[in-house]
Amino acid sequence: MISDEEVENSANFIRDNAKHYAKAKSERIYLEQFRKTKKALLMNTTQGTDKTREAYAYAHKEYLQLLEAMRVAREDEEKLRWLMVSAEHKIDLWRTQQANNRRIEYSHS
Repeated sequence: MISDEEVENSANFIRDNAKHYAKAKSERIYLEQFRKTKKALLMNTTQGTDKTREAYAYAHKEYLQLLEAMRVAREDEEKLRWLMVSAEHKIDLWRTQQANNRRIEYSHS
Protein backbone atom coordinates (compact mmCIF):
# COMPACT_ATOMS: atom_id res chain seq x y z
CA MET A 1 0.00 0.00 0.00
CA ILE A 2 1.15 3.47 -0.83
CA SER A 3 0.83 5.82 2.12
CA ASP A 4 -0.60 9.33 2.04
CA GLU A 5 2.86 10.59 2.99
CA GLU A 6 4.42 8.89 -0.04
CA VAL A 7 1.81 10.48 -2.30
CA GLU A 8 2.42 13.89 -0.77
CA ASN A 9 6.19 13.42 -1.22
CA SER A 10 5.63 12.44 -4.85
CA ALA A 11 3.47 15.48 -5.51
CA ASN A 12 6.04 17.70 -3.79
CA PHE A 13 8.82 16.15 -5.87
CA ILE A 14 6.97 16.96 -9.09
CA ARG A 15 6.26 20.51 -7.96
CA ASP A 16 9.78 21.13 -6.68
CA ASN A 17 11.51 19.68 -9.74
CA ALA A 18 9.33 21.06 -12.52
CA LYS A 19 11.60 24.09 -12.91
CA HIS A 20 14.71 21.88 -12.93
CA TYR A 21 13.20 19.66 -15.61
CA ALA A 22 12.23 22.69 -17.69
CA LYS A 23 15.76 24.08 -17.39
CA ALA A 24 17.33 20.73 -18.30
CA LYS A 25 15.08 20.38 -21.32
CA SER A 26 15.68 23.94 -22.53
CA GLU A 27 19.44 23.45 -22.10
CA ARG A 28 19.34 20.28 -24.18
CA ILE A 29 17.31 21.95 -26.95
CA TYR A 30 19.59 25.00 -26.95
CA LEU A 31 22.69 22.84 -27.28
CA GLU A 32 21.14 20.82 -30.10
CA GLN A 33 20.43 24.04 -32.00
CA PHE A 34 23.79 25.62 -31.13
CA ARG A 35 25.54 22.55 -32.57
CA LYS A 36 24.56 23.73 -36.06
CA THR A 37 25.93 27.21 -35.39
CA LYS A 38 29.17 25.81 -33.94
CA LYS A 39 29.67 23.65 -37.02
CA ALA A 40 29.18 26.66 -39.31
CA LEU A 41 31.54 28.81 -37.26
CA LEU A 42 34.23 26.15 -37.31
CA MET A 43 33.79 25.50 -41.02
CA ASN A 44 34.35 29.20 -41.66
CA THR A 45 37.73 29.16 -39.89
CA THR A 46 39.43 26.90 -42.43
CA GLN A 47 39.93 26.72 -46.17
CA GLY A 48 39.23 23.88 -48.56
CA THR A 49 36.29 22.04 -50.01
CA ASP A 50 33.02 21.82 -48.18
CA LYS A 51 33.79 18.23 -47.31
CA THR A 52 37.21 18.99 -45.78
CA ARG A 53 35.83 22.01 -43.90
CA GLU A 54 33.00 19.86 -42.55
CA ALA A 55 35.44 17.13 -41.48
CA TYR A 56 37.53 19.78 -39.76
CA ALA A 57 34.49 21.10 -37.88
CA TYR A 58 33.32 17.64 -36.77
CA ALA A 59 36.80 16.72 -35.51
CA HIS A 60 37.44 20.03 -33.78
CA LYS A 61 37.96 19.99 -30.00
CA GLU A 62 35.24 22.59 -29.41
CA TYR A 63 32.69 20.59 -31.41
CA LEU A 64 33.55 17.43 -29.48
CA GLN A 65 33.16 19.33 -26.20
CA LEU A 66 29.75 20.52 -27.36
CA LEU A 67 28.74 16.93 -28.11
CA GLU A 68 29.79 15.93 -24.59
CA ALA A 69 27.75 18.80 -23.14
CA MET A 70 24.78 17.60 -25.20
CA ARG A 71 25.20 14.10 -23.80
CA VAL A 72 25.23 15.40 -20.23
CA ALA A 73 22.24 17.67 -20.87
CA ARG A 74 20.22 14.79 -22.35
CA GLU A 75 21.15 12.56 -19.42
CA ASP A 76 20.08 15.22 -16.91
CA GLU A 77 16.80 15.79 -18.72
CA GLU A 78 15.99 12.08 -18.99
CA LYS A 79 16.84 11.41 -15.35
CA LEU A 80 14.48 14.15 -14.17
CA ARG A 81 11.80 13.10 -16.63
CA TRP A 82 11.77 9.48 -15.44
CA LEU A 83 11.85 10.49 -11.78
CA MET A 84 8.82 12.67 -12.42
CA VAL A 85 7.05 9.91 -14.37
CA SER A 86 7.74 7.55 -11.48
CA ALA A 87 6.25 10.04 -9.01
CA GLU A 88 3.18 10.43 -11.26
CA HIS A 89 2.74 6.65 -11.39
CA LYS A 90 2.92 6.42 -7.62
CA ILE A 91 0.14 9.00 -7.36
CA ASP A 92 -1.93 7.09 -9.94
CA LEU A 93 -1.46 3.85 -8.03
CA TRP A 94 -2.55 5.55 -4.82
CA ARG A 95 -5.69 6.83 -6.58
CA THR A 96 -6.48 3.31 -7.74
CA GLN A 97 -5.96 1.99 -4.22
CA GLN A 98 -8.29 4.64 -2.85
CA ALA A 99 -10.97 3.84 -5.42
CA ASN A 100 -10.65 0.12 -4.67
CA ASN A 101 -10.93 0.80 -0.93
CA ARG A 102 -14.10 2.85 -1.50
CA ARG A 103 -15.61 0.03 -3.57
CA ILE A 104 -14.85 -2.46 -0.82
CA GLU A 105 -16.31 -0.17 1.84
CA TYR A 106 -19.49 0.45 -0.18
CA SER A 107 -19.90 -3.26 -0.88
CA HIS A 108 -19.90 -3.96 2.87
CA SER A 109 -22.42 -1.23 3.67
